[in-house]
Amino acid sequence: MQTKDFDFYLPEELIAQDPLEDRSSSRLLVLDKKTGERTHRIFRDIVEYLEPGDCLVINNTKVIPARLIGEKEGTGAHIELLLLKRKEKDIWETLVKPGKKAKPGTRISFGGGLLTGEIIDVVEEGNRLVQFTYEGIFEEILDQLGQMPLPPYITHQLQDKNRYQTVYAKYEGSAAAPTAGLHFTKELLQKIEEKGIVIANVTLHVGLGTFRPVKVEDVTKHHMHSEFYQVEKAEAEKINAAKASGHRVICVGTTSCRTIESAADENGIVRAGNGNTEIFIYPGYSFKILDALITNFHLPESTLLMLVSALAGRENILAAYDEAVKEKYRFFSFGDAMLIH
Repeated sequence: MQTKDFDFYLPEELIAQDPLEDRSSSRLLVLDKKTGERTHRIFRDIVEYLEPGDCLVINNTKVIPARLIGEKEGTGAHIELLLLKRKEKDIWETLVKPGKKAKPGTRISFGGGLLTGEIIDVVEEGNRLVQFTYEGIFEEILDQLGQMPLPPYITHQLQDKNRYQTVYAKYEGSAAAPTAGLHFTKELLQKIEEKGIVIANVTLHVGLGTFRPVKVEDVTKHHMHSEFYQVEKAEAEKINAAKASGHRVICVGTTSCRTIESAADENGIVRAGNGNTEIFIYPGYSFKILDALITNFHLPESTLLMLVSALAGRENILAAYDEAVKEKYRFFSFGDAMLIH
């Protein structure tokens, strides 16, 4: 299986740069994973495709404003820092630009000294460990100084930081949003619950590796980045109960999908607990829990496109993407949605 098998033509103007005013008014392409049949709807119509007893799994991670712009102490050189993963209380693994100026011992000042970072080590892939010093509460300082770490294909900062958060975001730790969830409003979630659909919350902190291109020709040789996930006992029980009673488990986004597939044992039971997952789902994978998926439109040759192809078949997915391009759907993080069922 070659990476180039997952390529498709996407005109640049179809890459959504801003979220819609009303989250739930995005377009929705509904794809039947068995027949390949496609239907065009509006996202709020999703309620019609959910049945009482189904379990909708959402990822309640919260994006931190992880992009910091600072100055190198001594020279005043401009340095950009992206927080990737908290290692200890005030020590973070970061991505630093430009990396050449960021040797161990380098000190960087943010917000006129409100926050100071010292590079203490170089780790895998050239990432840096940074120890921060500050007075007060780190999260409050970060909220004041940090910018949302938008994907590289979005060319400007958001006016409202909350538009890169789901309405149910709860636990801070992501460097990117679980974007399929951006289409839901509180009102829409209420309608879904009123219809008798069970909502289960899981947590997976999305890493920037989600945007990392697949650089190997042979798909199976690609190594996935590691991400932290957590499934609480009560939430695992909701998912298992839906499966046991013959109802569907529908994941909102590839991150929810990767979480429950990582947490499932060989008998198809979701186990409560936490850990780091490097699960890579591509065609040939046999899903243990997932029955249907709500997702956005993904980048060519990406691991996310491979995941949806594992669910619906590469030909069905590429045909649906071809139609989405013809119909001028909006792509990627702030784009339109797809239901694969």
